[in-house]
Amino acid sequence: MRVLNFSAGPSQLPEYVLEKIKDQMMDYEKCGQSVMEMSHRSQEFKGIIEKTEKRLRKLMNIPDNYKVLFLQGGGSLQFTMIPVNLFGENKKAAVVNTGAWSKKAAAELKRLEWIYGHETCVIAASSEEDNFSYIPKDFDIPEGIDYLYICENNTIYGTKYKKLPDTKGVKLVADLSSCILSEPVNVSDYALIFAGAQKNMGIAGLTVVIIREDLIKKDDRIPAMLSYYVHADKESMYNTPPTFSIYVMGLVLEWIEKEFGTLEKLGEINRKKADLLYDYLDNSKVFKGTAAKEDRSLMNVPFVTGDKNLDAEFIDFAKKKGFVNIKGHRSVGGMRASIYNAMPYEAVEKLVECMKEFEKGVLGNV
Repeated sequence: MRVLNFSAGPSQLPEYVLEKIKDQMMDYEKCGQSVMEMSHRSQEFKGIIEKTEKRLRKLMNIPDNYKVLFLQGGGSLQFTMIPVNLFGENKKAAVVNTGAWSKKAAAELKRLEWIYGHETCVIAASSEEDNFSYIPKDFDIPEGIDYLYICENNTIYGTKYKKLPDTKGVKLVADLSSCILSEPVNVSDYALIFAGAQKNMGIAGLTVVIIREDLIKKDDRIPAMLSYYVHADKESMYNTPPTFSIYVMGLVLEWIEKEFGTLEKLGEINRKKADLLYDYLDNSKVFKGTAAKEDRSLMNVPFVTGDKNLDAEFIDFAKKKGFVNIKGHRSVGGMRASIYNAMPYEAVEKLVECMKEFEKGVLGNV
């Protein structure tokens, strides 16, 4: 029996995708081999990567002047690749600090100070004083920066930008790892988008970068594996790409096309799922959400009882009923339900019923 996996990532995959992987594991489209075995230079894999990019461009409506790169190193490598490629005359970037991943991005920026000999990172705004429970708004854009960096959806704290900051013409760079494909975005609003695949696009090992082409500039001082120019010039095949992860991403995109058709439709379903869970939390006498209501994520919903022992009891109660990875991150505590695209509405209904049953037992013992 398959469990209901509410992990923040790697996350649950659509059964459609798992079944197709199973069917093609030994023989991909009658070529006599698995995708895991085929050369990345083969015509078969060339067809896979081209089809995957085509589907992504269509779903996200990616403009022609943006390049799609399939890279490795996770989102964490982008913390270094972005500045070494996008730094201009200022050699400095600003970060909006909304949690663990933006803090890590800022830390990696600061590591470059020894190379450039001056401050390379400034914090434009932060919600750290309230344990990152909200998204900072109406802050000033620092002067003398090359780009503004945001983590658009915060997996740990359950917050999400509902409106992008007005950068006053400064390039906007965004980590969309935990919200990409969950609803439509206007790609032209960004200079660069990146996302790890293991939450909403597939499995671990692949990072997708969507970058405006005018920002891809040849610079022989940049190590080849860190150069967007090198990867773009070689069509994401400067070295062996994560072939199987790209294949799985293609299947996820195929599933979205077949099941929902558009990101507009998928976004409607995701809002319906999130509303169901948030409505219950807002009316519960035992559980409560931790993120500011106006900044709540559609993908990651942290919640607590206010009692660590009671939290532990619920996690154990839920596990016995087939709900796994419901424990919250240590930074917030309590529980967290990650309800990515592959999590069906019916599963969220079951979670709410589980919470209601637990709540009834708690209140009955008061």
